[in-house]
Amino acid sequence: MNMQQAADRADAVLQDTVTRISPELRWVHEAPGENSCTDWKNTDTGGGYVNRGLMVMTIVSPQRRGGLLGVVERDWKARGFTVTNVRSDAQFPALFASTPDGFRLEVAVGGEGQFRFGITSPCAAKSPVAKPTAPSNVDTNTPAYEGGKPLPRPYIHDDFWSATTLPTTPPTP
Repeated sequence: MNMQQAADRADAVLQDTVTRISPELRWVHEAPGENSCTDWKNTDTGGGYVNRGLMVMTIVSPQRRGGLLGVVERDWKARGFTVTNVRSDAQFPALFASTPDGFRLEVAVGGEGQFRFGITSPCAAKSPVAKPTAPSNVDTNTPAYEGGKPLPRPYIHDDFWSATTLPTTPPTP
């Protein structure tokens, strides 16, 4: 696998994750990253890895954050991913997992309740890497944010995810 193939796989895993969430979330791609792989002496091994991320623009109320993390956790486990860590922090919870083919995933709640989905590939053969794009069947993606960092905080209201009351039934993936 080369770095572009790793990036394609990373994009597919992230986009598959967010498209399985119902009601749908609105999100934007984060700026992609790539770096060289090194050995224990910090010597370049000739390979590289990629980082991809999605920032959720849907407002997820404090009452719904645990439910969203639960949906993601159940989905990842059902897909054969291994949950490697759970951060149970009341303000900034997060979930970490790995795929059978060595990709490392995270979903974390940041400032103002913004959800971020991230993935890092295993080392791959160096190659040029294109920016991520949403496939044509993903119509819940918001327009690409070209303003650089920092990305805007969530601003899109959703009747379910933004509600400040607890759901009567839990969301399902």
